[in-house]
Amino acid sequence: KPDVVVYLPDEKYMVIDSKVSLKAYEKFSSSDDGKEQQQYLKEHVNSIRAHVKGLSGKNYEQIHGAKSPDFVLLFIPIEPAFSSALQYDSNLYYEAFDQNIVIVSPSTLLATLATIDSVWKQEYQNKNAMEIAKRGGALYDKFVLFVESMEDIGQRIRQTQDSYDEAMGRLSTGAGNLVRQAEMIRKLGAKTSKQLPESLTENDDLDQIED
Repeated sequence: KPDVVVYLPDEKYMVIDSKVSLKAYEKFSSSDDGKEQQQYLKEHVNSIRAHVKGLSGKNYEQIHGAKSPDFVLLFIPIEPAFSSALQYDSNLYYEAFDQNIVIVSPSTLLATLATIDSVWKQEYQNKNAMEIAKRGGALYDKFVLFVESMEDIGQRIRQTQDSYDEAMGRLSTGAGNLVRQAEMIRKLGAKTSKQLPESLTENDDLDQIED
């Protein structure tokens, strides 16, 4: 069971393990004898190396089905224990890295987590940008449909106006139009209670009655 699981974008994750033994380092730091210190320091490095080997064999993929973690962080909680081990054997870090395990101390762990936090912020920004682009595209498509509908309405209004103008032309213009014929009937003595608007009759010379 991992101590900490850090989730990453794209459904990835990273395991932090803090179970490394520091007994040898405690003996190293408590001893005043140089020869003993070297022996305890060697045991400390070997203990870390053995822990790395143990971590590489753990089935952390069981956390997310068959998906292995991107990295396993081996956390050494005491900064000098981390630095003294790497000073004694600089290959220790690279040996662990080749097994997908990164050895970290308090300072490097905080830097790693800060980087992950920055990655998540960037991920949220990218998702927001994608959502804005998606909604913007949908809005533009709706706007195009609205413009097409308005153009169709305008075309229908123009057609209606043309039909209206044609009907009014037949009603009040040209020889023998309906307005002239109706006014002729009125002038001939038809009994009426209403009269056509002057706007229809003013352009016609109705004093000349045509047969």
